[in-house]
Amino acid sequence: MGFGDLKKPEGLKSLNSFLEDKSYIDGYQPSQADVAVYEALSGAPAAEFAHALRWYKHINSYSKDLKALSGVKQPVDTYGPGGKTAAAPAGGAKPAAKPAAKPAAADDDDDDDFELFGDDEEAGEDAEKVKADRIAAYEAKKSKKPVLIAKSNIILDVKPWDDETDMTKLEECVRSVQTDGLLWGASKLVPLAYGIKKLQICCVVEDDKVGTDYLEEEITKFEDLIQSVDIAAFNKI
Repeated sequence: MGFGDLKKPEGLKSLNSFLEDKSYIDGYQPSQADVAVYEALSGAPAAEFAHALRWYKHINSYSKDLKALSGVKQPVDTYGPGGKTAAAPAGGAKPAAKPAAKPAAADDDDDDDFELFGDDEEAGEDAEKVKADRIAAYEAKKSKKPVLIAKSNIILDVKPWDDETDMTKLEECVRSVQTDGLLWGASKLVPLAYGIKKLQICCVVEDDKVGTDYLEEEITKFEDLIQSVDIAAFNKI
């Protein structure tokens, strides 16, 4: 049943919980999955559903280009907790078979050829020493492998209240948000309407340390200058 009836508080509560640690309904960029859920809502969620409201505002910014988002839109009950685990492709065709796994290259990691416990004929203390030496060698080899740090590039749209807002001061406030795993990048002012401009600024974050919710909460604390924050783009690095 997916999220349930998204026009009722129970459905909105389910959607809000689902988006607590996610930016999108499926994957790491807006898609037709977001469109299906967006169109099932009767409007913007109430403020008590903060995560759902943040997601709604972001998808609503694509309202003129929803059809251009990637993917194939499935029934809304396909998505969310309790949703169908696999929607059939259009036309009822069977999903394509997964390609056979490629054999490992000869120069790939030698772990498969590294026998942790060989068929040693040594007995007693000699066998235990050989075993201990192999464990130590295995652990030393593993410790030398570099740790991959997952990062994302995020572009934010920061909107002021009116055309009298000091945009230089606004940008200073945004860049004053500092934390481990956050690096601010280039920025520019983009015209909106009636002489109002928004600040478009990019940043690189470490996924395990900084999330979009954190950025939005910290930036909107400057409520005298900033009206709202939207995610214009989100890409894995």
